[in-house]
Amino acid sequence: MIRAHVLVCGGTGCTSSGSPKIQDAFKSEIEKNGLVEEVKVVQTGCFGLCALGPVVIIYPDGTFYSNVTVDDVAEIVSEHLLKGRIVERLVYNDTGDAKENAEAAHSSLNDTIFYKSQYRLALRNCGVINPENIDEYIAMDGYAALGKVLTEMTPDDVIATILDSGLRGRGGAGFPTGMKWKFASGNRGNVQKYVCCNADEGDPGAFMDRSILEGDPHALIEAMAIAGYAIGANQGYVYVRAEYPIAVKRLQIAIDQAKEYGLLGKNIFGTDFEFDLGIRLGAGAFVCGEETALMTSIEGKRGEPRPRPPFPAVKGLFDRPTVLNNVETYANIPQIILKGADWFKSIGTEKSKGTKVFALGGKIKNTGLVEVPMGTTLRHIIEEIGGGIPNGKKFKAAQTGGPSGGCIPAHLIDTPIDYDNLLEIGSMMGSGGLIVMDEDNCMVDIARFFLDFTVDESCGKCTPCRVGTKRLLEILDKIIAGKGELEDLDRLEELSNYIKSASLCGLGQTAPNPVLSTLRYFREEYIAHIVDKKCPAGVCKSLLSFSIDPDKCIGCGMCAKNCPASAITRTDYVAPGHKLASFAIDTSKCVKCGACLPTCKFKAISKG
Repeated sequence: MIRAHVLVCGGTGCTSSGSPKIQDAFKSEIEKNGLVEEVKVVQTGCFGLCALGPVVIIYPDGTFYSNVTVDDVAEIVSEHLLKGRIVERLVYNDTGDAKENAEAAHSSLNDTIFYKSQYRLALRNCGVINPENIDEYIAMDGYAALGKVLTEMTPDDVIATILDSGLRGRGGAGFPTGMKWKFASGNRGNVQKYVCCNADEGDPGAFMDRSILEGDPHALIEAMAIAGYAIGANQGYVYVRAEYPIAVKRLQIAIDQAKEYGLLGKNIFGTDFEFDLGIRLGAGAFVCGEETALMTSIEGKRGEPRPRPPFPAVKGLFDRPTVLNNVETYANIPQIILKGADWFKSIGTEKSKGTKVFALGGKIKNTGLVEVPMGTTLRHIIEEIGGGIPNGKKFKAAQTGGPSGGCIPAHLIDTPIDYDNLLEIGSMMGSGGLIVMDEDNCMVDIARFFLDFTVDESCGKCTPCRVGTKRLLEILDKIIAGKGELEDLDRLEELSNYIKSASLCGLGQTAPNPVLSTLRYFREEYIAHIVDKKCPAGVCKSLLSFSIDPDKCIGCGMCAKNCPASAITRTDYVAPGHKLASFAIDTSKCVKCGACLPTCKFKAISKG
């Protein structure tokens, strides 16, 4: 009889940190200690707290072990699984206080600050089940929603439920999901239709969709089959980037299992409904996150956007009516069908229902996946769930929506996060990337970073995006190099607004957002770069200067030894109380690498 389960995170983050070897080590040690009949090792998807991986959770007590290594496995097996004694040094403690005994350890995920404020809906099975075992998904009410719609509901009933729920697309602009399905639902049975899933997820730092595919792939399959029934489609495609090998592998396993169980193919649940699913790999082009470009890529053509109208619901994949949603959107569908529209509407805000998954990264303690009800404040996500800014630094801004989003300044940290509030303050929800920045970040440099990404990713089809974003980048480069003029700020705004209004697709229309939002909230930093020729955060290399205070320098010479440009030499000046002559930096030779700063223990070197 199985008395304990050892859940080992098998998401990409923990896998890259060696979790497969940890899983093998557990199996080996369990066998060595004669516990094979009592303890089961389960590979799961991402638990969410990626900063502390590899993660291991032992049930039924729910002990959360973090930063586990192969060398720790024998101790966990012998102490915890064999003798019932928790290995305290490995238990995750989000308070940061020293643990005196096992009673101080968290007994479950929901006891931790990171998890107790979350509402895991789209991520409900991630880190809970083995994603490569369909029986475990079925045990969590898997495919019950599909069975319900096929045996108890008409296609119009399904669409009405999704409409009534208020579910909006989680991949970008937040268009009502039920409305999209309704537009594509006409002429059922008379016209070939398609259901597509955007699993391309091109935003830097975003990995929500990947984690759902890795941890709960059957939820996507079930939801796409429901969408197929609702609009009258018998074929679906999941467009996923080839850089997600674990997600692709587990999705294919899940598709094969669903076919074997009769949950894909013909006569599903004994009805005349048929639906099949295929995977199409993308090459990592950011523009293929735009729906028409994605469909063009599935067709085997160069991934470029098409003018709209006609919209995909009328003329999409292979010029047929098509519904396209992203992975997170689909992950909500089965639960809405099972629990009802009113249940879903009870979560979130008036115009933004349900939850949202964020990939929390940047200058934050708890890097990872966070799922919270819409309307949760930015402060709560950063200071409570995220654990705050490391090293005592001050929060400066948060970037939401990836390269297409905007920067939210510190004075708006109490903004409730939903679609409308973010648009009002110059940002957007996007797919859910949330990058936190502290006082050491230069906002001009941040704007340049994201714009540089969109310039590289522009497909080049329309002139406003192809040429306009390049001109924006040139102006930012000029400002960062200390050659900017105040008139450049007007040029940035004028050009940004033109690109937003004239670009063909969402990539170009949103590309200027980082520039406009940083100009709106951090204009003084732009002015400092232009007028004072200074970077207040000390980031922009061309505007930096390093100097040595001769009265603080004790003449040890460590800075000179570590200078790659031989720009630091000894002077003739000996400060009062010191025995050796001080050093000085030759600014004509200095390459501004900053290697000298950490070498000086007496803080004699300054950056300005």
